[in-house]
Amino acid sequence: MLTQPCRSSCTTLCLLAVGLLTLVVTSVPAVAHHAFGAEFDPNRPILLTGPIVKVEWVNPHTWIHIEVTNDDGTKEVWMVEGGTPNTLLRRGLRRDYVQPGTVVVVDGYQSKDRTPRANARDLTFQDGRKFFMGSSGTGAPYDAERR
Repeated sequence: MLTQPCRSSCTTLCLLAVGLLTLVVTSVPAVAHHAFGAEFDPNRPILLTGPIVKVEWVNPHTWIHIEVTNDDGTKEVWMVEGGTPNTLLRRGLRRDYVQPGTVVVVDGYQSKDRTPRANARDLTFQDGRKFFMGSSGTGAPYDAERR
């Protein structure tokens, strides 16, 4: 004799599974992906030169930290945001190019809050290699020029 499973047991089990899934999804911190205009100022272009001190090759944005020598001789580490690792790889920028100690020039835009953070448009190496670092479609000024 076959017995039908209890419908209330299935309903309870489904609700429990949905509740657990909701708890897991909402408890994992979300990494915010933002448009250029949310954090960076298109009216504050900046040119930074210095050696790389740290690289964060992570999604949704890469971060290259460079040590910049100010006019008064003091040194300051700038966090420079680039596109996703996959996007940069497709443009030819390999992770082994951006090693600590490598001197680079960053052409980009400063953060709206004036902290030492910038969004990179281009990254240029001492040998002349130049890579577009921005994320396409972010609203950065360079987006219109690249189309």
